[in-house]
Parts: sequence; structure tokens; C-alpha cells
Amino acid sequence: MVEVVSESTQSADYRAKYSEYSVLEIPEYWIVDPLESKITICQLNEGRYDETVLTGEMVIDSTTFPELKLSFDRILASKC
Repeated sequence: MVEVVSESTQSADYRAKYSEYSVLEIPEYWIVDPLESKITICQLNEGRYDETVLTGEMVIDSTTFPELKLSFDRILASKC
């Protein structure tokens, strides 16, 4: 699951979605935030999400997609 933050969804993406997704037991989701130039990887651990914040050239460490080797800068550069 990937959420892309916009000014109108910022509050929901960072607050409400945590509760919704943990109830649904979504094992991992990403918050891609072009407004703050970061990606937050949220990984479910005993009913709560552990967060890893990535910026710049930091490489995503995904338990769902371990072969994926992308950075925030690379994702941002690939937008149309």
C-alpha cells in the first residue's frame, strides 16, 4: 500500500491511516511525501507500526519487497 501525501490529505495520511491499516493488518505501507521530500516506511510489529523515514539517496528497506532497491530521489525523479 502506498499513500502519496498532498496538502489536502496530509493529516489523514500521517494519522488516520495508521489506525485503519493496523486494524486491517496491512503488514507494510509507505507514505510518499513530496511536500517534505521524504518517504516513511511503516511496518506492522505486534499491532503497531514501526516507522523508518527516508530522504535523499537513502535506499528503501522493504520486508514486503526485499529485492527493491530504490531511493526517495530516484522515485521523485521518475514522476511524469
